[in-house]
Amino acid sequence: MPAKVNWPEAIKPLLKKYKGKKHPLEYKSIYQLIVMVVLSAQDSDRHINQIAPKFFETFPDMKALSKATPDVLVKYISDVRNFGNKAKWLWEMADIIKENKNIPDTLETLTALPGIGRKSANVILRESGKEPEGVIVDLHVVRVAPRLSIASGADPKKIEKQIMEALPQSEWDAGMAMSFLGREICRPTNPKCEICVMNKVCFYYNEVIKKSS
Repeated sequence: MPAKVNWPEAIKPLLKKYKGKKHPLEYKSIYQLIVMVVLSAQDSDRHINQIAPKFFETFPDMKALSKATPDVLVKYISDVRNFGNKAKWLWEMADIIKENKNIPDTLETLTALPGIGRKSANVILRESGKEPEGVIVDLHVVRVAPRLSIASGADPKKIEKQIMEALPQSEWDAGMAMSFLGREICRPTNPKCEICVMNKVCFYYNEVIKKSS
């Protein structure tokens, strides 16, 4: 494996594999997505997909959500992790936005909302078809990026910065691609390195797996 990887070139097979793949949250509108990304923090996408239909039956749009109270919202999300804060964040967010048409569409305006960090904002921008302003770094990317060696450490903000520096903006969807890779191939234990499209340049595969076998 070369000591220095040409990441803009090396990342292309990964981007090709996951190009245009929809985020695992099963949303039907940007309103639904923004609510679901708030709920999914420190919880699983699968769990949020399960509870979402009932929630959106009662709160079909931002206007309906803005008329709720945190106490009412808690009844629908009580088995979601950190539900108390999330009910408060959703209520505050809806009170600010008021209607679907007012949902922000930039990183700065999205991260100004309660319960929306950089990762969530980057997801919303991606799924809205907007130009990326950052890189999605979730728990899968925190594992995959250092394994590949495109980034180091465990701080999501620092990992995002390193990926942004390693790749041109046109390839920043590598974050979501790494997330998909982490879900399907680059698992925490027993990663399927032999079938991974990145194994030729992956530090973990070439310097750890191969040398220990």
